Amino acid sequence: MLKLNKRRNAILSFIQNNQPVSTSQIGRYLTHDWEETVSRATIIRDINELLRVKAIKRQGAGRGARYSESLENTLLKHIDVNGYFARELEQRTIAFPRFNFKIFSALNDSLFSRQELKELTDTNINYQKNASSLSPVILKKELERLTIELSWKSSQIEGNTYSLIDTEVLIKENKEAAGHTKEEATMILNHKQALDYAVSNKSFFKKITLRQIENMHRLIISGLNINYGLRKNLVGITGTNYRPLDNQYQIREAMEKLTAGINRAKQPLAKALMAALMISYIQPFEDGNKRTARLLANAILLAFDYCPLSYRGINESDYKKALILFYEQNSAVFFKALFVEQFKFAVDSYFRGNAGAKTEG
Repeated sequence: MLKLNKRRNAILSFIQNNQPVSTSQIGRYLTHDWEETVSRATIIRDINELLRVKAIKRQGAGRGARYSESLENTLLKHIDVNGYFARELEQRTIAFPRFNFKIFSALNDSLFSRQELKELTDTNINYQKNASSLSPVILKKELERLTIELSWKSSQIEGNTYSLIDTEVLIKENKEAAGHTKEEATMILNHKQALDYAVSNKSFFKKITLRQIENMHRLIISGLNINYGLRKNLVGITGTNYRPLDNQYQIREAMEKLTAGINRAKQPLAKALMAALMISYIQPFEDGNKRTARLLANAILLAFDYCPLSYRGINESDYKKALILFYEQNSAVFFKALFVEQFKFAVDSYFRGNAGAKTEG
């Protein structure tokens, strides 16, 4: 994800909203709209930096040059995260207040650049080497550790108040923690059940079907008094004015397009990213959507011998902001950055025997 200063973020935003633009137009914007007088030399330096990081592209030369955003994929539009969420909900301009069916054309391997894929493939090779060198006993323990930490963190994202230690005791000894509801324990144990299913049936998830997604959802919501199957009513999402689809016919259509997109993609990381994002975006079920999304993404990674994610190191606020950015602006950049960060974290933290083992309270 691009890390730009405030002025360069402003310039990029201006280009995104007015492209193609000239250097003089950028200068007038900074002077009149952004209320900052900036020399032409400074503007040129800013433009050259945006060109260097491939945020923009240039057409023409000299004073006839025009600049527009450079995107390998329309879902990779840069958004200034801090600036976006500095505005209250009602002050934000939402590009997509309703579900955008055009989004499916962007669900492909170009979500990752060739350089990114090379780096991440090399990272995953380390995971494969590490995992293959472990004894069956240590491999089982490492998988159990990832299961505990995923179950804890994924549940915490959804408001579960179990600690990591209490989660470990629950999963290992089936002892519920005092002062917590039965539903919280069930939510955690459902994560274990779903991940166990994915591990035991890896080949099932090389090709994704709606039935597989529904089965994963069934495991995630078991015993929680949540209806199974595609929802029939409208749902709202806290923190955003984005409204998902409100009828089962279109929800089914969206899910069929999603499974087709996932199966069409060749790169496992792209497939998993699509699953994690789009099930959250479509909201096909009355509850448990994000949990289903995270577990399905892991099932896809496992199917192709990629390291699954625990999300242990993720900041819940950042995770929710990243999804809201995707809902409102159809920008996957922030979520993708978090996803990649957590993938690298997982490779560094699990399936390495004692080298990867850590404890937290």
